[in-house]
Amino acid sequence: MTKRILQKEALVLRKMAEEIPQNEIISPKIQSILEEMKTALASQDDGVAIAAPQIGYALRIFVVSGKVESISKKIRNKNEDLEKRTVNFPDQVYINPVIKKLSKEKKLMEEGCLSVRFLYGKVTRSNKASVVAYDENGKKFTRGGTGLVAQIFQHEVDHLNGILFTDKAKEIEEMIPEHMKRDAIVK
Repeated sequence: MTKRILQKEALVLRKMAEEIPQNEIISPKIQSILEEMKTALASQDDGVAIAAPQIGYALRIFVVSGKVESISKKIRNKNEDLEKRTVNFPDQVYINPVIKKLSKEKKLMEEGCLSVRFLYGKVTRSNKASVVAYDENGKKFTRGGTGLVAQIFQHEVDHLNGILFTDKAKEIEEMIPEHMKRDAIVK
């Protein structure tokens, strides 16, 4: 059964998430939470990442969908026809993530959130970010990213600190997908 993604009213979304002791990362409990997170994320067509508090766990974990890697590769390799090649990248797990570097260059970026349905706004984010974290096997790693990846790092770490994007956003507007509007009329 897919874990329900909590909405902005849920108190856990406003808590400071707790670090996971390194020796507990490979425990069945944490591995089960990681699977719940991946399943919840996969259930959302428009989701690119999810933080543990979004499914009810005040733990410092976020998962980035493998489709982000695919999108990033398409952007970097504009000349290649990647649409014809189906490449499935694995989801990336970040446990106890710490942002180590943020670029001084910032951009106003469009943003939404699975826990703040269907509000969208513009948030000023650093264009580049570097994160140190542990993977699902307890191995420490560093990953840097630009554009969308940097935005995701900042958005998800905000979740782990009890911050929602709407706390920082400008020009917030509601955009309900057409199919949902039609479904509401039919009911």
